[in-house]
Formats: sequence, C-alpha cells, structure tokens
Amino acid sequence: MKRVQYSNPILPYALLLPQLAIVAVFFLWPAVEAVRASFYLEDPFGFGSTFVGLENFKDTLTNSQYARTARFTLIFTVLVAFFSLSIALLLAVKADKVIRGAGSYRTLLMWVYAIAPPVAGLLGVMLFDQHIGPLTELARSLGWNLQVGVTPFDTAFVMVITAVWKQIPVNFIFFLSGLQSVPKSVQEAAAIDCRSGTRRFWTVTFPLLAPTGFFLLIINITYALFDTFGIVDLVVKGEPGNNPITLVYKVFVDGFRGNDLGGSSAQSVILMVLVFLLTVFQFRMIERRVHYN
Repeated sequence: MKRVQYSNPILPYALLLPQLAIVAVFFLWPAVEAVRASFYLEDPFGFGSTFVGLENFKDTLTNSQYARTARFTLIFTVLVAFFSLSIALLLAVKADKVIRGAGSYRTLLMWVYAIAPPVAGLLGVMLFDQHIGPLTELARSLGWNLQVGVTPFDTAFVMVITAVWKQIPVNFIFFLSGLQSVPKSVQEAAAIDCRSGTRRFWTVTFPLLAPTGFFLLIINITYALFDTFGIVDLVVKGEPGNNPITLVYKVFVDGFRGNDLGGSSAQSVILMVLVFLLTVFQFRMIERRVHYN
C-alpha cells in the first residue's frame, strides 16, 4: 500500500482539526459534563450544586418507573430491529428478482429514507389519529378501538410501526447491495446443487450477507435506542403520563421537564455504559459467527 507523503508534517493534523473540534465540542465535552453532573444535585436555575456522590444513580436504579421504562426500551429495540431487518430483507430479495421496472420499484422502497424521524412520527400520528386517521378507522372496522396516547399498548404499537416503517429503506438499500454483490458463479453452482430456492437462500446467499447483516444489526439497535426520540415525542404528544417511553426520552423528560438535572445525567451515564457493554458483546460474541469473504 502506497503511503501519502505530506511536505508539511503539520498539514495532516490541520486537516483533522475541524473534525476533532466537532467531536470534542458536541460529543466529548457533553459526555464529560454529564458524568460530572451525575454526582451533584443541581439547582434548576443554576444557582449552585451539591455533591451527593452516587445518590443519583441509587435513586435511578431503585425507581420502579425507570425499571418499567428500561423493560419497554428493551422490548421496543428488539421489535424494531427484528421487523425492520426482516421486512427489508424480504423486500430486497423480491426487488433483486425484478427485471422490468426495477429502478422505479427500488425508488419507491427507498424514498422513505429521506424523511426525518420527527416527520415520520408526525405522519404516524396523522395516520393513527383518533378522529381522522385512516388506519384508526381500519382498526375500528376490525373491532379494535385503537386509542393512541390513552392505552399504553396502542401507543407502543404505533411507536413500533412508525419506527419500523422509517428504518426499512436504509436496511433495504444495504441488503439489496449485498445481494447484487453475490457472484453469479456462486448462484449458478447453488442452483445446480439444490433446486429449492428457499434452501439455496438460507444455505448460500444468507451466509454471504452475514457481514452486512451484522453491520445493520448494530445500526438498527442504535437507531431504536437514540434516533427514535422524535417519533416517541410526537406519538406521546409531549405528555408521557402512563404512556410507554424509551430511556432516551425519559432523560429528556426528567432533565428538561422535571428539572432533575443530576438524575437525568445519571440516567444518561447509565445508558452510555449499557450501550458500551452492548457494543462489546456484539463485537466479541456475535461477530465471531460472521465470516468475511
């Protein structure tokens, strides 16, 4: 591999400086500040703070509402990741077989990716509105009195449906690219050895998609944990009450609505630790089963 040579040794660091500054200002500094604030009882008006040690962490971990939110976040993340990946893989397999009108078909499946999460949440709220929502009327015609924002199950259902709908296009793009990169010679050899298309997919094609699937698994878990904030906010309409919310949204509610800055900082630190442990588990345990060709 040919190495790039710079006439000025300071130039590479100067080129990296803007990106490093962004990381330091918007990622490192807030993380350090959250860790510091988690050990203090902060005055909401900024008049002072009192060191309380681990009391914020103790109050958070012993709070029944936090435990309930953590359970919902786990279920929400699993459902969103599973259905987003499954549906996207199915659509990618079908799109890969389309010959006529393939470009239009793929564009229709990918355009949702351009919609921001808050806009997706707004569309979900409109589709499931109790008065004018067409999907709510469909549910009522089937005997289901769907009440978003009133019944916790109905609210969680709309959150999952909207989050899955928003994430399917990006998964679809990567899965389709992975399918199109499978060598034709491998597909022809598999067709000779096995007539069953389903068996060929699970024994030949799917293992070749393992690196793509592992990457998307991490992306989807991160998306469900953090990027669904706008969807949750619009579905619960800023009034969580007894409605299910995610851990990230609870940090916002407790910190900016309840003015519990120390407690919300402790929650964010706990969430950072959980994400770190989850990432280590994924790369140590799951990636071992992934074979890169």
